[in-house]
Amino acid sequence: MRHDWIFEVLEDLRAYALQNGLLATATKAEEALRVARLEVGLEDEETDSLRGGAGGTPRGRPN
Repeated sequence: MRHDWIFEVLEDLRAYALQNGLLATATKAEEALRVARLEVGLEDEETDSLRGGAGGTPRGRPN
């Protein structure tokens, strides 16, 4: 996956924040991880649908 690096950076930031008592920063890093996972998942779904994957018909078009 081309977005793996962002997950690694956010996970590192979260770990650093936890180790150094920066609880609000750790919480926000976790939130950013959740958002990134959602966005990347949506992007992957859109790419699949444009290619005709996962059901064979692009989203929004009748069968």
